[in-house]
Parts: sequence; C-alpha cells; structure tokens
Amino acid sequence: MERRSVAIGPHAIGIGHPLLFVLGPCVIESRNHTLRIAEALRGLADRLGIAVVFKASYDKANRSSGKSFRGVGLDAGLRILAEVKSEFAFPLTTDVHEPAQCAAVAEVVDVLQVPAFLARQTDLLEAAGRTGRVVNVKKGQFMAPWDMKNVVSKLAEVGNTNVILTERGTTFGYGLLVNDMRSIPWMQETGAPVIFDATHSVQTPGALGDRTGGDRKMVPTLARAAVAAGCDGLFLETHPDPDQAPSDGPNMIPLAELPALLTTCLRLREALAGR
Repeated sequence: MERRSVAIGPHAIGIGHPLLFVLGPCVIESRNHTLRIAEALRGLADRLGIAVVFKASYDKANRSSGKSFRGVGLDAGLRILAEVKSEFAFPLTTDVHEPAQCAAVAEVVDVLQVPAFLARQTDLLEAAGRTGRVVNVKKGQFMAPWDMKNVVSKLAEVGNTNVILTERGTTFGYGLLVNDMRSIPWMQETGAPVIFDATHSVQTPGALGDRTGGDRKMVPTLARAAVAAGCDGLFLETHPDPDQAPSDGPNMIPLAELPALLTTCLRLREALAGR
C-alpha cells in the first residue's frame, strides 16, 4: 500500500519528512512538574530544530497494582495539557482508555493514543477515529506486525485515515519484551507512518512485584536501531529524576541525557538520507 504522511499541528510524519519526536513524562504528576518539563523540551526543540509532540498521560489505567499512582485524572489532566499547548506551542498526545473519553480528549489534544493493551478494542478504536483527530495505535505486545492492518482498516471504516502505528516490543517468556526491527517496515506496508517507542520497549512488566521494572540503559541502543531501520518517529519518555518518578521510572531517559540521544539519532538519520 502507498505510504501516507500525517499532519500533526505544524508538523508532518511519514515518508519524505524529518523524524518526529514524541517526548514527555509518563504521567502528569502535577501542573508545575509538567510545565517544567515542557519548558525544557521547548528549549531543546528550538535548539535542535526538531518536530516535537508533547506527551503525558492524565491516567495510567493499566498499572501493575491497584495502589500504583495513576495520574491527576481526566479533567485536571486536560486543563494542564491545554496550558502546555497554549504556553509552549506543542501539539499534544495522551492516552485514551474508554470510548467515552475520546470526545473530551479530542477537544484538547492533536493525537489520541490507544495503548498497546487496547489495540484490538474495536469500540475504542472507532470512538477515537470518529473524533477526526490523528489516532496513534501502539501495537499490542501480543500481536504480530501484520495484524495491525486490521487496526488501520477499523479506523478507515469510520472515515479516519490519519493513523499512526507504534512499535513497542513483543512479549517473550515471562516479564520480558523483545524488539524485531522488521516490524517497522512490515507495519509501514499498511500505509501508516510508524513510530518506535524506545522507552516502553525496555519494560519488564510486573518485574518489581507491584511495579513495572525496566532497563533504561538499553533505550539508546534500541532508538538508534529503529532509526537505522527507517522508523518515521521516536517515542521517548523523559523525566528530570526518573528514579523518583511514580510511574515507569526505570524506563525513562533522564531529561539531562535526552539532548545527546536526540542528536545521535538525527545524525544517523542524516547519514542514511545521504546514502
């Protein structure tokens, strides 16, 4: 199928366009914390001249434990995200977990993200698609790359072809995700641009008992490999102090280390384009 480009605010993702970066914390911890990260990312985006979509979740609905921090909730989260957009001029993305959330979220964000665990939930996909917003669907850890053609078809059936797919690893054994970089060109065969989620790919779900573990030192390796494999964008969660983060800390890149990683990925992309 012919590959498509998808517009996200002032940016575009897909064949012929620069790498798109989806950056931000795993979850909205507070207004001040989120705005502080957004300010740092705005400076980084301007300095490197890169296209950035800001990401933060108002609710993490699939935590390992019912006692885990989930976020500030829908209403407060959308108010904070709207402030990020107003103050820092970022396009936005956040997760949706239920069909009833989609319309309200679509009033604020540019991209509705469907989590990997929900990638086959038809009602959720259709509700997200009907908003007319861009829909980014993360490939389920239990799905083969070619299964995502059915996801793209479900969204097309409700009139939405502004679809992005995200690779974030496949379950192997117990508590481990592995990445097959062939999934990037395979999913691009659906016509949709493909983002690589380097931070969730290093998760070890439930490895810490009541929390998800991970190995953030492998994030740069996977990010570089995905750029070499031809991904259209990179998803990287970041935090000023990941070891103190209430959600997915073991997987997030320290904010101070992000510029070096992005610069390396940009140089790799330039080298491949020159070839």
